[in-house]
Amino acid sequence: MAEKTIAGKSISVNEEGYMTDPSQWDHDVAKELAKEDGIELTDKHFEVLEFLRTVTEKGETLTIRKVGKSGIVDIKGLYGLFPGGPLKISSKVAGIPKPSSCV
Repeated sequence: MAEKTIAGKSISVNEEGYMTDPSQWDHDVAKELAKEDGIELTDKHFEVLEFLRTVTEKGETLTIRKVGKSGIVDIKGLYGLFPGGPLKISSKVAGIPKPSSCV
């Protein structure tokens, strides 16, 4: 495990850059993580991120389909918010582990 300074905080991350302690996450950390992928977060982004965190906290499996059925954003909208790997990138920005469905 490694440490990375994000938004002025020392954050524990794994070899792929995913946070290993979701309790270290906050909106400032999310904004910095998103910048690494060229994304500027909006309120809609944060709605998705909070949904992902809630699903993960419940121990449920994350899928793109589940996000699409959330009522927050459809699948096409998720791709628009997080281009290039929507579930993989959004999970990283949300400070949660990479979903098993992501390569």
